[in-house]
Amino acid sequence: MTTSPFSLSFSSSLRPSPLPRPSRTTLKWVSIQSISKLVTIRCAAPASTTTTTARRASSSSSSTSPPKKRHWKQGEYPGLIQDLSTSEKKKSRTPIKNIKKKLDKKNNAKAWANTVTEALSDSIDKKQWLHALQVFEMLKEQPFYQPKEGTYMRLLVLLGKCGQPQRARLLFDTMLEEGLEPTPELYTALLAAYCRSNLIDEAFSILDQMVSLPLCQPDVYTYGILIKACIDDCRFDMVESLYEQMAERSITPNTVTQNIVLSGYGKAGKYEQMEKVLSGMLESTTCKPDVWTMNIILSLFGNKGQIEMMERWYEKFRDFGIEPETRTFNILIGAYGKKRMYDKMSSVMEYMRKLSFPWTTSTYNNVIEAFADAGDAKHMECTFDQMRTEGMKADTKTFCCLIKGYANADLFHKVISCVQLAGKLEIPENTSFYNAVIYACAKAEDLMEMDRVFKRMKEKECQPDSVTYSLMVDAYRKEGMNDKVYDLEREKQMIKASAFEVGQDIESE
Repeated sequence: MTTSPFSLSFSSSLRPSPLPRPSRTTLKWVSIQSISKLVTIRCAAPASTTTTTARRASSSSSSTSPPKKRHWKQGEYPGLIQDLSTSEKKKSRTPIKNIKKKLDKKNNAKAWANTVTEALSDSIDKKQWLHALQVFEMLKEQPFYQPKEGTYMRLLVLLGKCGQPQRARLLFDTMLEEGLEPTPELYTALLAAYCRSNLIDEAFSILDQMVSLPLCQPDVYTYGILIKACIDDCRFDMVESLYEQMAERSITPNTVTQNIVLSGYGKAGKYEQMEKVLSGMLESTTCKPDVWTMNIILSLFGNKGQIEMMERWYEKFRDFGIEPETRTFNILIGAYGKKRMYDKMSSVMEYMRKLSFPWTTSTYNNVIEAFADAGDAKHMECTFDQMRTEGMKADTKTFCCLIKGYANADLFHKVISCVQLAGKLEIPENTSFYNAVIYACAKAEDLMEMDRVFKRMKEKECQPDSVTYSLMVDAYRKEGMNDKVYDLEREKQMIKASAFEVGQDIESE
């Protein structure tokens, strides 16, 4: 393990801000006491006046009018009631006991409704898609349930982010069966679910369905999602056809769409097309480059390790009048970290403090990732401890970097404790998380544990991706286990075939 030359600069930059923060506890306590006294004085005066007035009115009325029968006890409100007639006395009144039962039943129903809806919202926020669907089924069985577009929208987006397009389609069909009318937003959420799983042909079939429905026509956001999917899959010919469809429908690409295309051309190494798009944005009056454009260009050169080009473009965008944001600095930190330029990484972090830009979870993740790639477990742990000290919440990427860092440092016992800590903190276990654990098992040459993690991944219904199969195939091939390699390759082909069959079923519908 190599020692990092970053120790002094990094430790100094990670200290919390020394600016004093005056305590307001005393002032707050005094103000609360004064307000309570003021409220007490104001409430006491009218109460005494009201009581005196009521007594005078009762004494004067008793002297002038004949005495009336009293129906109150001492200390209760002095209301006077005339004698009721026999017919009025015989009128049946609802027993108080039954009223109390009805109110309790109503309150319990409201409490149950709030409990179920809160559990559903909590599962969605934590990206626990399977638990969210189970809670949603419980909600549908209740008598107070009514289908709502917002609930289905949140679930569709969740399933798309968690790589469950088939379940998103089933949920969409259930929504239609319940009588909810589809909207362009709901169709776009379903289309995005297929695009996130790289099922582009199925996404195009959903686009055709939208075009055939007068009230569900695609908009610029629908086309933007499809363009991004085509860009990520390097289908640049489809991008041109989508641009033509947008022109036919008089839909003008916005800055977001152009940024997506710009990023795609850059990642594919098509620098001429990228420069053409960027020049068009500079000349355009409707889609000018923004800070996202700046971030895309900086990220492009930073990921390729071209630090000088990244710094040059940073100055150019500043000359255009585009101000950096927190994400911009995070990109710079990540790029410097990958090149192990710890002095520049520390300088950017200090500059963020100087400009009052907060260090976010992504900021710490980039620093942790830099040390993890280098196998520097000491500085990686210091960064993670500082992150928790400042109250910053760790996410899935944080633990992915920690697991890989411990694996690179050959500290496999800490990988286990790191996985256990992620479970205690209820960190969402997605495909990237399991890939990190599989990477650690392969690094330790523990193929039995790797196989158990792979089975657990399937039990959690977390879909393996190409990285998963690549890591496992390389590990088995290294040990000469060709039968395992064959089984994995066959399984990978079967998953692709099943996804294709699902797409055919959607087209037939």
